[in-house]
This record gives sequence, C-alpha cells and structure tokens, in this order.
Amino acid sequence: MTLIQRFGSALNLNIHFHMLFLEGAISENTLGGTSFTRIKAPSHNDMVELVHTISYRIAQYLEKVGLVERDMENSYLNMPIDDEDSLLQLQGASVSYRIAIGPQQGKKVFTLQTLPASTEGEYGQLANISGFSLHAGVFANADEPEKLERLCRYISRPAISEKRLSMTQHGKVRYELKTPYRDGTTHIFFEPIDFIGKLAALLPPPRLNLTRFFGVFAPNSNLRAQVTASQRGKNSPRLINEGNEQSNKAYHARGMSWAQRLKRVFNIDINECEKCQQHNVGVIACIIDSVVIQKILAHLDKACPTSEPVMQLPPLRASPDEQHDAFIVQRDFNFGA
Repeated sequence: MTLIQRFGSALNLNIHFHMLFLEGAISENTLGGTSFTRIKAPSHNDMVELVHTISYRIAQYLEKVGLVERDMENSYLNMPIDDEDSLLQLQGASVSYRIAIGPQQGKKVFTLQTLPASTEGEYGQLANISGFSLHAGVFANADEPEKLERLCRYISRPAISEKRLSMTQHGKVRYELKTPYRDGTTHIFFEPIDFIGKLAALLPPPRLNLTRFFGVFAPNSNLRAQVTASQRGKNSPRLINEGNEQSNKAYHARGMSWAQRLKRVFNIDINECEKCQQHNVGVIACIIDSVVIQKILAHLDKACPTSEPVMQLPPLRASPDEQHDAFIVQRDFNFGA
C-alpha cells in the first residue's frame, strides 16, 4: 500500500511516498491456497544501491518528458514559472522554503532554532544520495497490531496539526515542527497571506488518487480476497456463501454508517449518553434530506425557543470623531486577541 504525501513537517511542498510492505511475498500454491515466503531485511549497502537506482530512473524520466534540461555541468528545471493561471510559483516557493506572497516575497521563511545542531550520520536501513532519501527501518511484527495501527495512522496523517499551530502576539502564524531539524530548528513563522499560499501549494491535482494498492492487495488481484480480513475482491468466499457462482465478480463489503465514520474520524460516539456516560443510546432514524432537516429545525425553534434572545448587530454608521459631553468615544477596543 502506497500513500502519496505532498507536505513536509514545515508545511513545505515535499512529495514523498509512504509504502507499507509485507516482509515477504504471497503466491498461490498447487492446493488452491496461498503461501508466504519471508525475505530478510535489506542492508545499508542494499539501500544505497536501491536509492541510486531510483534517483537515476526518476531523473531519466523527467528528462524524457521535458521537465528537466541537462547540460555538461548541471541540470535545471524547464517549467513555465511565469504562468499566472497555475500554482507553480507557490509550489516553487514552498519547495525552496521561501516566502511566495507579500512584501517579503523571495526571502527565506523565518525559522527559530532552539536546539543545538545534530551530527548523526546514516546507519541501518537508511540511505541518502543527491537529495533522494530512502528509509526502511520501521517495522511491526505479526503480534503487534497496535504498533501497526500507529504506523498506518502516521503514514495517513493530514498535512497540518492544529495542536502545533498558533498565532503570535504580532499576528504571525507559528508552527511547531514535530521533529526538530538537524540544524536545531523547532518553529517556523509565516505571514497570514503567505500561510494561505503554503496551504494552496499543498493541494493535489484534481482526480489524483493519493492512496494506491499493489500486488496481492490491488483491487483486481485474484488473491486479495484470500489475504484480507474483509475478503473483498475476486473469488471471495462470501460470494459462495451467498449462493453466487460468478467467481470473476468482486465482492464489496458494506461501508461504514455515518455514525461509525463520525466516531472514527472525529472520535464522537453518538451511542454514548452525555449524562450517564453509558452506551445506551440508539439511532431511531437517519435523516439526510436537507429540506426535511430545515423543517425539523424550524419547528424546534418555534416549539422550544431559546431563553436568551439572539443579539442582533447594530446598523452600520460612521464613527464619531468628536468628544461628546456625556461620553468619551473609545476606539482601542480589545476583542480578546
């Protein structure tokens, strides 16, 4: 399983791939079942050789499609940076850690270094060549489902963590890095308009799948139903139990309900009572029609009006400049900022 991530820890555009592999290969045996063949973990020399091959093939492909121009000494991008209708300017600034919008355009993003620089070298299943890095040192055994779940949550995490996002007293956006950089950088600061530009640069192209499955876990694999717990895919045993003899038809399990998705995504359990903290609440009906929802809410407003009246905003008018006898006009209001 591969998850394509477009963001780095500093909200920069950093396209990389998180791949979840088996510790071996699954193949079909002569008895109609599956066999698993374990392979040993790669060494550091294997990682260096693999990342060198990957970097060479990527550079060769970019040069073939015309995105990279190469001369005798160096290589450079060949992209229409002056195109006003594209996000290339924002993406280029995000990749190079520079400010894309505002009076400070082109300058480096302001960072805060609060830790000493680290001098740790490469070791184990880690290799770094010419800007291409490859890491294969994280694994989970078969008897460690909690560790596997944490790994899956990490590789599928969103781009921004609200817990590490805050505003400074000067109106700048402050973002704390999850892991400090080698030079000791722990925080980065953005102007609000540049922060929006950084978010725009992280948007993926339309109709692009960021989660992809390969091998026996691919949707059209004949062995997917035999190696997955849900048994979805071709030749699923659940089709035989339902009396369906079409072996080439894929079985699709029922999706989660909206209540299950609400609990999984936002950790909101509607089956739990707010007063007694017990799971004794049942779903009577699920209404998704917007017209019906509006009628129900309008009826509740009439039947059970709120005790406190809704505060209406006063009409707009020009602010007085002179000082009156009965009061003094105050303009330095503090809105809790």
